[in-house]
Amino acid sequence: MSKTTTSDETAAAPEEGDLGAAGSQLSTAPAETLANVPGLGVVGWARWFWRQLTSMRVALLLLLLVALGAIPGSLIPQTGQDATKVADFAKAHPTLAPVYEKLGLFHVYSSVWFSAVYILLFVSLIGCIVPRTWQFVGQLRNRPPGAPKRLTRLPAYTTWRTGAEPEQVREAALALLKKRRFRAHLAGDAVSAEKGYLREVGNLAFHIALIVMLVAFAWGQLFKAEGNKLLVEGGSGFSNTLIAYDDFKSGNLFGVDDLNPFSFTLDKFKGTYEKTGPNKGTARTFQAAVTYSVGAYGKGKKDVVKVNHPLEIDDSKIYLTAHGYAPVITVRDGRGNVVFHDAVPLLPLDSNVTSSGVVKVLDGYKNAKGVTEQLGISAFFLPTYTAGSETASTFPALDNPVLNLAPYHGDLGVNSGIPQSVYQMDKTHMKAFKDSKKAQLRENLKPGETMTLPNGAGTVTYESTKQWANFQITQQPGSGWALTGAIAAIFGLAGSLFIQRRRVWVRAVKGADGVTVVEMAGLGRSESAKLPEELGDLAGILYDQAPGAPDPENDSDSPDPQVVPAERPEK
Repeated sequence: MSKTTTSDETAAAPEEGDLGAAGSQLSTAPAETLANVPGLGVVGWARWFWRQLTSMRVALLLLLLVALGAIPGSLIPQTGQDATKVADFAKAHPTLAPVYEKLGLFHVYSSVWFSAVYILLFVSLIGCIVPRTWQFVGQLRNRPPGAPKRLTRLPAYTTWRTGAEPEQVREAALALLKKRRFRAHLAGDAVSAEKGYLREVGNLAFHIALIVMLVAFAWGQLFKAEGNKLLVEGGSGFSNTLIAYDDFKSGNLFGVDDLNPFSFTLDKFKGTYEKTGPNKGTARTFQAAVTYSVGAYGKGKKDVVKVNHPLEIDDSKIYLTAHGYAPVITVRDGRGNVVFHDAVPLLPLDSNVTSSGVVKVLDGYKNAKGVTEQLGISAFFLPTYTAGSETASTFPALDNPVLNLAPYHGDLGVNSGIPQSVYQMDKTHMKAFKDSKKAQLRENLKPGETMTLPNGAGTVTYESTKQWANFQITQQPGSGWALTGAIAAIFGLAGSLFIQRRRVWVRAVKGADGVTVVEMAGLGRSESAKLPEELGDLAGILYDQAPGAPDPENDSDSPDPQVVPAERPEK
């Protein structure tokens, strides 16, 4: 039957060559334009952002960003750790330093970008854990699901015929599975069982442990305090107050009132060293005997601080970090008056404790003419002096100590208001004492020897040698929680990786010939290569309690059940 058209329809019909263009317009689907695409709105965008933030993909990305952000914090000097190194870096790199400063790379862990990533990771983990926790609680409250209609479709399957009644088989299967720590119950004509819930417990424990670690690290950084104190044995000691530290740094929320009240003194430092062999000079004993007390009126207690064995007082830890020598020096003016008598700590320059420093006499000294001056004495110390090696000690112990002194007089510049190191001397306004040959006065002294200053300017005596130890006092709350979180994370991760969650069903029904047909099948909720082996073990035990019945086609007993992978039907 032919179809007729009007002239208007003929005019409107497309040409054969335009069929492709026309065909693209024949779809009945609405055109996707911005006009008819519904907007998400504020709530929709908030939900979309929350789903993205709490996804595992974003959580892993944020964790990667935290790890990447820690790299510049480890490689670039940080203001909170060593401001001097930051200043040196700025001088050595005048172009990079301003860029690093704007990016916050000199204070990575307190920068805006690192804090933002840290907080987002924290929120992402919470958003992942809360719904999964409720879901897992719901699974624990519910019973394992009933058996599928066709057990042959499951990955592991076995069956046999038995003369036992179906109720007896199901009761035996229920008792067996409960004995093997399955959560099992009767569901219709089958027993449903499930095992391996600790896998999800480990997964949740891992994520919760990460949150604990994040909170502990953040808490520790905000409320931490760390300082150093150098003490000479038999000296005045240390009281845990801010002004007593040689250097001190703390977190943003730490207050002076948070310092634990305690004090301690260095009674004796003991260091012994290998005398022969390839490890000559290596420390064998490195320990400090201290007396400490807690509180303003605490009773003194004795302890020994060693390397990696700190003294713990409340949540403060006192570490032994360095050691050196402090020659006891006495300075007298031209009239014989003692103007200085103290042990002067010197800084080690090498592994053999070759040391250097400065003796500064600020007040009380008058030269031969009665004019008040200041003395500065450069000191170079060799604990073991060997002829021919005047520039360095040959052994770290006090076998043959020699102290080299070079005195100066004038103005040390300490009253200028500019801070200066106690181990260095500003020689701008200082003049060196001259010997009889008009050369700079410099002498080597052994314990008990005295150097006489020219023109009746006084004497300098090297009395004896004491030892000093440097202690690092740290107070970082949350470290115990961080350690607990790290251990829990390891165990949780191990559980989520190695514990396999699986389900087992046992169905027992009467066949057409009145003989009970037993079917067993298993399904792993995760990849589990041991599922067929485990199901075969369970089937073997259950077969002993419900042995096979003769097959209707022959008189022989059916063989022991063998678990085989079930063939999946083709799609």
